Amino acid sequence: MKKLLLFFLMVISWANISAQRDTEHWIAPFYATTANTAQALYLSTDSVTPFNVTIYSNNIALGTVIVSKGSPVTYVVSNAYISATSSGEAFSVINKGLYLNGQKPFYCTLRMVNSTQHAEILTSKGKAGIGKEFFVAATPSPFNSSGNSFTAGVMATENNTVVTVTWSNTLPITFIGSNPTTNTHTFTLNKGQSFIFAGSGATAANMEYFIGAKIVADKPITLTNGNVTGNFGTSSSSGADIILDQSVPLERLGNTFAMVKTRSPNASDIEGGIVVATENNTQVYINGATTPAATLDAGQWYRISGADYILQGGSHRNMFVSTTKNVYLYQLVSVNGSNATCGFNYIPPLNCFLPRKIDEIGLINQMPTGASGASAVPSGVGIKLNILTEVGATVTVNGVAPTAAQGPYPLTGNSNWVTYALEPVTGNLTIQSNKAVTAGVNGGYSTSGYGGYFAGFSSIPLIAKQTGECIPGLVLEVDDSYDTYQWFRNDIPIPGANSNSFTPVLSGNYTVRITVGSCVPAITPPYKVYTCLNQTTDAETVCEGYYNIVPQFTNSTQTYVPSSVQIITPPANGTAIINPTTGVIGYTPNYAFFGTDTITYKFCGNDPEFTDCEQITLTFTVSESPTVMNATLRSCFLEANHSTALFNLTQASVTNQTGLTKNYYPSLTDAQNQTNEIQTPASYIAPNGVVYVRVSNTNGCYRIAVITVVVLSPVYSDVLIDKEICVEDRTTLDAGPGFNGYAWSTGETTQTIGNVTVGNYWVDLKTGDCITRQNVTVYPTQQPVISDIEVSHTAITVHVQGGTEPYQYSIGNNQWQDSNIFTEIPRGDITVYVKDRFDCVPQQVDITIPNIINVITPNNDGVNDVLDYSALAHKPNLTFGIFDRYGVKLFEGNKDRGYVWDGTLGGKRISTGNYWFSITWNENNRTQTPVKFSGWIIVKNRE
Repeated sequence: MKKLLLFFLMVISWANISAQRDTEHWIAPFYATTANTAQALYLSTDSVTPFNVTIYSNNIALGTVIVSKGSPVTYVVSNAYISATSSGEAFSVINKGLYLNGQKPFYCTLRMVNSTQHAEILTSKGKAGIGKEFFVAATPSPFNSSGNSFTAGVMATENNTVVTVTWSNTLPITFIGSNPTTNTHTFTLNKGQSFIFAGSGATAANMEYFIGAKIVADKPITLTNGNVTGNFGTSSSSGADIILDQSVPLERLGNTFAMVKTRSPNASDIEGGIVVATENNTQVYINGATTPAATLDAGQWYRISGADYILQGGSHRNMFVSTTKNVYLYQLVSVNGSNATCGFNYIPPLNCFLPRKIDEIGLINQMPTGASGASAVPSGVGIKLNILTEVGATVTVNGVAPTAAQGPYPLTGNSNWVTYALEPVTGNLTIQSNKAVTAGVNGGYSTSGYGGYFAGFSSIPLIAKQTGECIPGLVLEVDDSYDTYQWFRNDIPIPGANSNSFTPVLSGNYTVRITVGSCVPAITPPYKVYTCLNQTTDAETVCEGYYNIVPQFTNSTQTYVPSSVQIITPPANGTAIINPTTGVIGYTPNYAFFGTDTITYKFCGNDPEFTDCEQITLTFTVSESPTVMNATLRSCFLEANHSTALFNLTQASVTNQTGLTKNYYPSLTDAQNQTNEIQTPASYIAPNGVVYVRVSNTNGCYRIAVITVVVLSPVYSDVLIDKEICVEDRTTLDAGPGFNGYAWSTGETTQTIGNVTVGNYWVDLKTGDCITRQNVTVYPTQQPVISDIEVSHTAITVHVQGGTEPYQYSIGNNQWQDSNIFTEIPRGDITVYVKDRFDCVPQQVDITIPNIINVITPNNDGVNDVLDYSALAHKPNLTFGIFDRYGVKLFEGNKDRGYVWDGTLGGKRISTGNYWFSITWNENNRTQTPVKFSGWIIVKNRE
């Protein structure tokens, strides 16, 4: 997968914890002209908690050891796993090399001996020693010796690693195992496999021609280079030694270095250094000189003379080397100036970001010189410890500060650094400084010499992977010796990410800004973090013979790319076809197949750089859907709302199958989406309509049935209607035929009930299972009311309101007439009766017919002098008025005037003539019936 490839390409950015102190170490094999008699791995750590370290070769575990602080361990390694001695193993792919994996960080050196003749320490750089670009280093030799050779062993850390090596196209190189016709060679290695370039020193010049060869790999590799054996002395051809160290990739290089002279006398030129340039026009300066000692192009090298060491005090000599561009610097070391005690160390560049402690270097004065490679202290061995640190630093070795004679000593050309030298040293060493520090050792015994450098292989801080390969499970880290940390993702600071380790949860470009001491804050190169291929499982049910698989990420926010969808494992019991436009996979099970089927498919997202991918194993359960049928439920109306009824939906027969689940919904969409479910289907109130039933089996397959709900409306009697009777009468109520039962409010259960008086009644009419309650009222008829009576001479007119016409009228309640006018009425009190068509008890009013006076002669003769109606004074609301022929009121009788008029107006007699009179009152009865009596009166005035 593209993203995994990119991820592994970024392995070159790994940084270890305190450089060589790491959880992983890779050591490529070497070619030995003279085989070693023994070699062993020396492992030490600062962890007080013991942990396991497993040693592998060709991806096969060789063994496991337990290591802890104060308890370093050794592991003897056979030549079969690390050393090549036959020409058939050179210039070819072989299964040699070592890989160590620990549960916690640890130091690792490979120490090798050939009896007492040869010895060397190869210091593993941990993950700082793996990368994708290297330049080869070895030592030149001025003397021909078939026993000497150069070696450059490459070991792959991943499968399918393509490596291309290019060397000088002007110098003919004689390789062991092959005679290539070009100056380049490409080969492919799997994880744990190696390839060794080697050449004989039978021709002295052949020893130096491969120095500066460029190695480029597409995945991380490790390089072991040098000579096994070699002699870089200038004065004698006698003697040889193992000259070997592990290299570092280009991104670990720098351009300022310090070296402390090892154990040879000052007059000897057996020491010095080898500079290998990686870029054109690289200038090399010694001890701060203003004139370069050499100017090199990429792949060219320069040997620094041992005479360039400067005496700083006592016998302490050091050297400052600076270059205009990044280079490799290997320090040449020896013992007592002997060609037989040669060795070299890769020198890390000076950097204020170096770690502040080296804890711990184990068994510093031991080598595998014992029986069968057992670790022992060789006879006559001496070890010198060289320390480089910043000016003003407080330094201790095993908790003890060096003496003044041991340092610090200044470094000519660089006033920021000082050096120390301690000799002899033994046992386990812990070097501590409150500033950046690095250290190397030089040792030897008999004719063996060797060197090793510990810590400090990063020119700039780099991010390492602590564990894991991708998200989830990936933990990143940088060196733990810095003062402050701030992690960034895509150049945006991550809140709270302020320690030396971080666990990313999102893909992206991660960097860390660190500070330490007075150093300018530095930001690491980006570390690309990718998500792992997310392998998930899913389960779905296929119910109707077809299923669309729409790819969808489980966690990623990316959108899948249709063209990325692929079927990894097709279904065994059906077919699956990818729609090339949409990426949707259509799955169809085989005919009549029911059971489980599985498909595995993969898809990737649309982020062009940090592409998320997911692989899903989907298990189908192919199942039949239930058989359903529609149903109808009828239910009687509810009394509170006749348009609705109470339904028990669970009683609807929608399937004949058992073991099914029924869920009820108000709409088809709800049934399909399982929303708005009817929670009380056994008591569902609804009007006429439909309900949808989702009938599901145990596999989740379903079909939808329709229940039609019918409200049985009330059925009323058309016969039974309200009645109106005289209040004293009785009647019969008839509910009519056609009902299945009757239940009257009177308790009777017959169609009709009799002897019914005025009142409210009801009857429950049964139709089928439904009962309709019908109310009926027997009203008392509205009795007519005599509204008023007009009296005119001997006639009266009776006015009636209410009741039901036609009316009948009577005086005396014996003879009845249709007319409301009665004539020839005698004077005095009479009773008027009226009744309507119901012929109920008549309504009656008692009235008084007053004596009619038509003429008055107001002359005071005592005869007809006044108009006197005082006899009516007892009548309520009695009024008495005299009007002229124009309707002007001339007189109003009242209680004060005694309802008597004497024919005057304002005390004067009125003119003789005709006048109107009008008398009104209310009869003193229940209804206060108004009576109006009017007519003409003649007034005759005589003198």
